[in-house]
Amino acid sequence: MDARAEIGQRIARQRRRRGLSQVVVSGLVGRSESWLSQVARGRRSIDSHSVLVRLAEVLGMDYHQLTSDDVGGNMARYEGAAGIREAMLRYETLPATINGRGDLDGKPRLSWLAHEVRRANRTYQATRYDEAGRLLTRLIISAERACQTRNGDDRRSAYTLCALVYQSAAMTLNRVGEADLAWTAADRSLSAARMADRPLLAAVSAYRLGYILIRQKRAREAEDMAIRSRDALAGSRRRSSPLLLSVRGGLCLVAVTAAAARFDRAAVSEHLASALAVANELGSDRNDFWTAFGPTNVLIHEVSSAVAFGDAKLALKRSEPLAVDSLGPGLLGRRAQVFLDLARAYALQRKDAAAVNTLLRAERLSPELVRYHPRTNELLTELVRREHRASTPALRGLAQRAGVV
Repeated sequence: MDARAEIGQRIARQRRRRGLSQVVVSGLVGRSESWLSQVARGRRSIDSHSVLVRLAEVLGMDYHQLTSDDVGGNMARYEGAAGIREAMLRYETLPATINGRGDLDGKPRLSWLAHEVRRANRTYQATRYDEAGRLLTRLIISAERACQTRNGDDRRSAYTLCALVYQSAAMTLNRVGEADLAWTAADRSLSAARMADRPLLAAVSAYRLGYILIRQKRAREAEDMAIRSRDALAGSRRRSSPLLLSVRGGLCLVAVTAAAARFDRAAVSEHLASALAVANELGSDRNDFWTAFGPTNVLIHEVSSAVAFGDAKLALKRSEPLAVDSLGPGLLGRRAQVFLDLARAYALQRKDAAAVNTLLRAERLSPELVRYHPRTNELLTELVRREHRASTPALRGLAQRAGVV
């Protein structure tokens, strides 16, 4: 059996396994039912990397499971993950926990730890991920020591800072494609928030965990957790504040992203409406708990959702009133993400020159985001596959810098 026929059989089997009709699947990938039928029967190949990735998402598979074609798809490895993993695996305070002694060498000052975690978060939002990784490696060890060497109110403060350190690690790792290690960091942040008795901080951990679950292709679980956490905040006895509204709004946006990953347009519209209502109540763009929540971020998620549905025309239309400069100067990641989404929209329309130029704008803002972002890696792989050097002379250099070729 040739590769084309084998891929077609895999698609047909998985489609039937998931109980999806050819009409539904072809519509979600933006192709005709006749096209999908020919692919399933091995009569034609999938000529677009983005369609292959999209088809795998709809079928609930990794695209590598559909094809053995290994052309392209290389991705720069995040070197900071090794240091963070080593710090987390040391369990340095475990002996003191077992023997009940808190005489660990070194007693980090809480004021220093608070300053450094703010620095790590600013570094992350400026998309200096390599630098953030180096900071987090030592912060994890220091935060664990702080929890072990403090008592009373200071111990609660130490656990609060420990939760913030692990939240910073979780969002950094998830952004660079290290979802499994990010999940462990997010889970530890939730445990630390519980030890600190900080319910709002636990909700922030749920916000981080939601995006990680989406990256792990657990969109339904992510959406459910985000909704339950959002509703729990709305029903809590805490007085409404900008901090609470920012976290509630952020959880709404997790639900938006999760619903888009499930290709559920109705749910996306519902969650966007909820997020916009919270943003209007908040009244402005803020960055509480490093969520960057506000009206602008809601619009950014609306653009991202349109791209996820393959609706390039809607994505470009929704981006017209988007003023990324209204975001804080330190939020380079949020601003660059807009250009990455728009580049995908142009590529869907096969406007490759516009896609490459938009990617270059993103790279000027954030070289590390372009290098480490998995979807951008997929996009560059597709653009290289159908490269026309006369119209995209800068593509080859961009792809090389991103590690694609």
